Amino acid sequence: MDSRMFSGQAGLNYSFNLSDERNLMDEPPGKGKLSPAGFAVLSVVLGFIMTFGFLNNFIVLLLFCKFKKLRTPVNMMLLNISVSDMLVCLFGTTLSFASSIRGKWLLGRSGCNWYGFINSCFGIVSLISLVILSYDRYSTLTVYNKRGPDYRKPLLAVGGSWLYSLFWTVPPLLGWSSYGIEGAGTSCSVSWTVQTTQSHAYIICLFIFCLGIPILVMIYCYSRLLLAVKQVGKVRKTTARRREYHILFMVLTTAACYMLCWMPYGVVALMATFGPPNIISPVASVVPSLLAKTSTVINPLIYILMNKQYFLKHWHISDDTQPNSTTTKAPDLSTYYYCCCYRAA
Repeated sequence: MDSRMFSGQAGLNYSFNLSDERNLMDEPPGKGKLSPAGFAVLSVVLGFIMTFGFLNNFIVLLLFCKFKKLRTPVNMMLLNISVSDMLVCLFGTTLSFASSIRGKWLLGRSGCNWYGFINSCFGIVSLISLVILSYDRYSTLTVYNKRGPDYRKPLLAVGGSWLYSLFWTVPPLLGWSSYGIEGAGTSCSVSWTVQTTQSHAYIICLFIFCLGIPILVMIYCYSRLLLAVKQVGKVRKTTARRREYHILFMVLTTAACYMLCWMPYGVVALMATFGPPNIISPVASVVPSLLAKTSTVINPLIYILMNKQYFLKHWHISDDTQPNSTTTKAPDLSTYYYCCCYRAA
């Protein structure tokens, strides 16, 4: 991609985050911004993310509303992810999309605080939900029980994910760090470049508790999951081995997409925070930000469209609605080793 599309001469020295008040309002034309062609490309990509992120997650919500058998306790975490991702597209990506069309941030300081807060909040909710889902898969495969569905724990997990997210995203609104303009000047996030002890302390805590620890938990749970599948494969070498490869593919895809979406943004943010001043150009800041936003499109694809059991369950439910249909057989224990994201009711 031609970098001239994204930055002019002044853009090369543009900071990753323009948190200073005077840069938020009435910024001189052309300073540190993308070229018109760059804003056009940015608008198209954001429009794609906004549209398909909303539609994909909206379809998930429709399916949960239509089919009662999909409303299992563990699927509530998937529903929580879809709700948070859809809200990001609806209340966050729409604002950056409109600003990119105009080539500048349109909503002032208050709008910047709102955008930075909701994007951080909904993003952390999705990440924590993914972590809880990985732990549920791990605990399901290692500790099997025949008790009926328990909705209390999933409800607590959903509420806990939102409280945990609010705990880490409200402080910038109260004075511990702040939210400010980032990248091309059409979106907002945590003020990565503010050189104060309080800001650095918040950013370090944010990366430890909202990125580092979630990644470690997912790695641990999915590693133990693979070990459990291998134990089954020693006993049942035919069907279990095929399921092992399927789950391995699911795990690697999930981990790869998670890292692809969030790690580049995290690395660039850390460079902007602790690196030399003006080290990040507009191109280097816009691309990781877009990758992080694509998680709203990718999440439903991984946890819904790539899961064969979901489609089987969908068709079985459709068959159950026919007058002369027979009762669908309940999944046996081996089904738990086949499914990485859903627990049979």
